[in-house]
Amino acid sequence: MVIDFHTHAFPDRIAKKAMETLTIKSGNVPSFTDGTISDTKVKMKQWGIDKFVVCNIATNTKQQTNVNNFAIENNSSDCIMFGSVHPFSPDALSELDRIKGAGLKGVKLHSEYQNFYADDKNVFPIYEKIRDLGLVMVLHGGTDIGYLDTPVKCTPKSVKTVSDNFKGLKIVMAHLGGYKETTETLEYLCGKDIYLDTSVADLYFSRENAQKIISKHGENYLLFGSDCPWDDSGKSYRFIESLNISSQKKDCIFYKNAKFLLGI
Repeated sequence: MVIDFHTHAFPDRIAKKAMETLTIKSGNVPSFTDGTISDTKVKMKQWGIDKFVVCNIATNTKQQTNVNNFAIENNSSDCIMFGSVHPFSPDALSELDRIKGAGLKGVKLHSEYQNFYADDKNVFPIYEKIRDLGLVMVLHGGTDIGYLDTPVKCTPKSVKTVSDNFKGLKIVMAHLGGYKETTETLEYLCGKDIYLDTSVADLYFSRENAQKIISKHGENYLLFGSDCPWDDSGKSYRFIESLNISSQKKDCIFYKNAKFLLGI
């Protein structure tokens, strides 16, 4: 089994516009699906991926209800939808209750798109609620290619602070702890009870740095991810498969840890 823990998709009616906007914003990075759930399912089957997690993001306070409606309506056994809340929405806490009640397993927060620093204490009530509900929290890690000229808002050091303050919070730090943050990841995250996903490792990490992080981090806290549609999940899989790590650790990365975290 292979579970891709980090993908994105959009409602059919806005998928084309969303893909065009994000492609331009990210510097014309190529895409590998048309951004819809249906096309993503087809491509995942072609790439040999059995299940995938869709990380939705509420980019403004007015958007979160519709984002979560989409997640709830499209959640299934093979397409596992995560919801999202905007940290500064007055309804964020009650929306987390709705996410949990609808059977979603987690939420995605993105410091750049939502304009907050990960260790901002104003966001702590959100983390506390996510932890108390037993939801998984995926965070974008490190630099975002659409925000190259702004300060990094979610660094390995800041996420360690969050983890230290909220014991039991199930944190997934995307992009192997953070794009352009290898040194901090090795210092602050490796060996800690914080999940790291491998999304875009084959695109933006040297083989040496990916190997260092994965080798140093505990085998029970690594997750396979691609960031599809911005990467080909099959290519992402082959990159991780080619690394010099044990078959046991690869099994943990490709499916065992995801099954445990998702309770499937």
